[in-house]
Amino acid sequence: MDVNASAGTLIVRLIGVDDADTTLRGELTYWIGARLGRAHCGLCDVTHGIVRERADWQQCRDGLPVPFDTYHRDDQPANVRQASQGSAPAVVAETAAGMVEVLAKAEIDACAGSTDRLAAAIGAAVERRGLQWSGR
Repeated sequence: MDVNASAGTLIVRLIGVDDADTTLRGELTYWIGARLGRAHCGLCDVTHGIVRERADWQQCRDGLPVPFDTYHRDDQPANVRQASQGSAPAVVAETAAGMVEVLAKAEIDACAGSTDRLAAAIGAAVERRGLQWSGR
């Protein structure tokens, strides 16, 4: 941990919010809509294949300096929803000072389903926002 970093800037975990609902109906609606080109979630493109979580995402997530948890838009905690202004998909950092949006929809979409691009975008956004990794 950087001894010069303020506790409020230290990231203790990242939280991703998928642009889909957690219910069986919500999951099926998204899955079918995505296959027909009617639904899209840039974060889901990075984290999931057709049916399950992608192996390259699991490896990327496990290599991050802090845990990365995910929620759906309908089950995300209120403080995460507030940090992302209710927009999904999003990536939010939890710090001692509260929640900070790290990536918004357009930034996630720009990753075009690439785990490497998402990791790089997170790293760049953390630096731009003056945040610090607390480490695992």
